Amino acid sequence: MQESELKYFKGILENRQLQIVKNITGVHYELAELSGLELNDEGDHASVNNNSMIESAIVRQQEQELNEINVTLGKIAHGDYGICEMCEDPISFQRLKVKPHAIYCIDCREIVEKSK
Repeated sequence: MQESELKYFKGILENRQLQIVKNITGVHYELAELSGLELNDEGDHASVNNNSMIESAIVRQQEQELNEINVTLGKIAHGDYGICEMCEDPISFQRLKVKPHAIYCIDCREIVEKSK
């Protein structure tokens, strides 16, 4: 992979990393605010609990993506970015444009998804 392509993907990944950290921080702030509210009835409690569950699920998903991005940035630093972890062939540029932190090529991703 060319240096300009590596810089391109590194920039995308770092921007997404910052956005996720910002999102997670915002959700933690919102959850703290919700827990501090004086709730007057069961409807309020149910609404707050529902919002908390949804936001917690979003945070878990984003924490997983953040972890994948951190691993990918490490791969860029070590010079093994864009290589499929299953077949060890290069991951296509188009696949990386769609998902810069992809660890599998299209064919191997399909195999992994079918085996789940």
